[in-house]
Amino acid sequence: MAKSMTKSQIITHLATKTKQTKKVAAQFLDELVKLSYKEAKKEFVLPGLGKLKVAQRNQRMGRNPATGESILIPARKVLKFRISKAAKDAVLK
Repeated sequence: MAKSMTKSQIITHLATKTKQTKKVAAQFLDELVKLSYKEAKKEFVLPGLGKLKVAQRNQRMGRNPATGESILIPARKVLKFRISKAAKDAVLK
């Protein structure tokens, strides 16, 4: 299986495609990530890629796999990313 791109490879690619310096590309990428963290509480949409949002999970009953004992799993917040249809179509074709 092929390895995923590293941050520096992404920055180099962005800098090359936009004809900017690597420093500017790195700042852009860092700001985009910070913005997504901040806005995910409401909902952060990256057009053509997907949607990042916080979801609430209800409490539920679970089972301890080691002992088989039933346990109550408390309610909590989780971060979800939903892939856009355009991204699915582009990747899975």
